[in-house]
Amino acid sequence: MSVQLQVSTSKKTEFVDITSEVERVMRESGVQNGLCHVFVPHTTAGVTINENWDPSVRTDMLSVLDHLAPASGCYRHAEGNAPAHIKASLMGSSQTVLVEGGRLVFGSWQGIFLTEFDGPRRRRVLVKVVPDAAP
Repeated sequence: MSVQLQVSTSKKTEFVDITSEVERVMRESGVQNGLCHVFVPHTTAGVTINENWDPSVRTDMLSVLDHLAPASGCYRHAEGNAPAHIKASLMGSSQTVLVEGGRLVFGSWQGIFLTEFDGPRRRRVLVKVVPDAAP
């Protein structure tokens, strides 16, 4: 069974650090070794793993994504949020993190981010922790 997190965003585009919420779900699962799946069921938001120490990394990522899919682009999508769909596809809708010894396995500065591209909104993030099959 997955756990649903509610994440409120406050800007049109932003990276929201959800690492601590995902870690809480993982700890409460009691799983010592396995996988932690994080899924965002939205077409204008995504999830990524990136540096969570220096906030300028998030700013740089948003800047590059704006360059790749600018608001003023020539899009056929009538809703006006075509850039959000493109950016969300580039980020992806899921991430999987190893669980070892009851902890998420990250590099030194890594964290998990909900990536918002059509906010502000209230977003759902689904987290499922799966234990190793081997005894």
